[in-house]
Amino acid sequence: MANLSPHHAVYAGSFDPLTLGHLDIIRRGAALFDRLTVGIGINPDKRPLFTPDERLAAIQQVVAPLKNVVVKCFEGLTVNFVRSCDAAVMLRGVRTLTDIETEFTMTLANRALDPEIETVFLMASEKYSHISSSLIKQIAHLGRGNTAEQLKAFLPLELIEPLLVKVGR
Repeated sequence: MANLSPHHAVYAGSFDPLTLGHLDIIRRGAALFDRLTVGIGINPDKRPLFTPDERLAAIQQVVAPLKNVVVKCFEGLTVNFVRSCDAAVMLRGVRTLTDIETEFTMTLANRALDPEIETVFLMASEKYSHISSSLIKQIAHLGRGNTAEQLKAFLPLELIEPLLVKVGR
């Protein structure tokens, strides 16, 4: 078995697209751990707006100033990806009580699958707790007026134009 590092965390998600809430968790995680890997999960059963390569390139661009952060794509169980990175910590962000319930169940399953990997939760910052990728896609699709300006409250600036192009606006 690999020697897992407690100084290395993995923050995994679909990040379709990466939100300011995700970026907040990434920045805070990068400050807590020596190394942070952002894992872009690829689920063949889902139809994401952005391809894995597009998400990878976008996130790499946004997190470039964070020198201890790397971005990778993966398929399969997140807990297996965390182990493949030699990380001992799975970082998760929680926004609501519903998130906590879901994350609790997932954490118990992950612990059963690999008891050497710990899950660490960061509460969403208040100003980002309402943001979700689904909400952002709705705003991009249905927004009126200056949608690009409205999206500045939810997305890193580098991702606004690519999102609007994807939704045909």
